[in-house]
Amino acid sequence: MDKYLNTYREMISLRGLTDHTLKSYSTYIRAYLDYLSNILQKQPEDVSWDELRDYIRWLQKSRGLSDRTINHAISQLRFFPLYVLHNPWDDTQLHMRKFDEYLPYVPSREKTWQFISSMPDLKQKTMVALMYSSGLRVSEVCRLRYEDVDRKNMRLHITHSKSRQDRYAILSKTALDFLTRYWFAYGRPKGFLFPKQNGEDRPIDTFFLSRHIHAHEERLGWERRLTCHSFRHAFGTHLYENGTDLLTIKALMGHKSLLSTTLYVHLSSRTIQQTISPLDRMAGESHA
Repeated sequence: MDKYLNTYREMISLRGLTDHTLKSYSTYIRAYLDYLSNILQKQPEDVSWDELRDYIRWLQKSRGLSDRTINHAISQLRFFPLYVLHNPWDDTQLHMRKFDEYLPYVPSREKTWQFISSMPDLKQKTMVALMYSSGLRVSEVCRLRYEDVDRKNMRLHITHSKSRQDRYAILSKTALDFLTRYWFAYGRPKGFLFPKQNGEDRPIDTFFLSRHIHAHEERLGWERRLTCHSFRHAFGTHLYENGTDLLTIKALMGHKSLLSTTLYVHLSSRTIQQTISPLDRMAGESHA
């Protein structure tokens, strides 16, 4: 099955996908090929639609995957017959799952500051402060380089973003103070600002910060609700609550579509608090 996996990797790499996407896609295809080899004992060319549907059911049951994750697996699996086997794909044979949409947790301003200001390690404090104050993804923080920090114009140059578009993010004075203190304390890095700890000029792994965020929640006695992305969501939500327009928030966060930015209308407490129910309006008019 190695030849199929290698062909798959080559074909998706030709599309110019990122290393992260390449790794993600390959994970599910490797699982599929292992299933064919160890359970079905069939070659990919000989698999029927019924067997493909059985695989999806097996994948969800054996790994306890959500419907959203199963949709990712189907999307990635769709690429395999098209570009490796050169066979057509019929969407009516393997439907995408419907799933419930949940609003992400967003900490309040008070909780956000309490969390950041009480972090004991300067490195972790600086990384979280940058995520929140500039609306960065954790991967963008990890890949920040010395030359990306524009102190004169108080902005950050963000490259290699998820949308593959460069952008400028705002640089908070408070976050810059943390960053300056960190820079002097941690050897004045001139390449990646947060390099791997083994001394290589490579960015630190994203799970480093996730682990420490959960550890600090436990230290504070908080319920485990925060993720790295919570601070990016908090940035967008708090900007909207402060009156920043959605187009500006979209540009600062590097969203491709304004639809992604409208999430912060739903997350904002201001939206509900400042909206008067039509029943209250009618009641008020009837008593006027």
